[in-house]
Amino acid sequence: MATVTNIVDVPVTGIGIERHPRIRNGQACIAGRSVSVMRLVQWQQMGLNPDEIARRVVLSRAQVDAALAYYAANKVEIDAEIEEEIREADRLEALHKR
Repeated sequence: MATVTNIVDVPVTGIGIERHPRIRNGQACIAGRSVSVMRLVQWQQMGLNPDEIARRVVLSRAQVDAALAYYAANKVEIDAEIEEEIREADRLEALHKR
């Protein structure tokens, strides 16, 4: 059984955010779920509010708030992951156009 490499309880909420090498390539996720913090942030950036995000992936509002608080505390790291995902998507799209 693989071990979780990093679990962080988000201050204020106490809800865990974890990184596991076999879940979403080690991206920060809601503990016990494969929902990444990065994905929730992207939905927020697209204009969804926390309640809409919670309904979309069947999370509690507290879990969404914890993920967004984690993002606020780790913005540089998560933004770099978002940029890497965009670069990879662009690379794959270019391959398909050939």
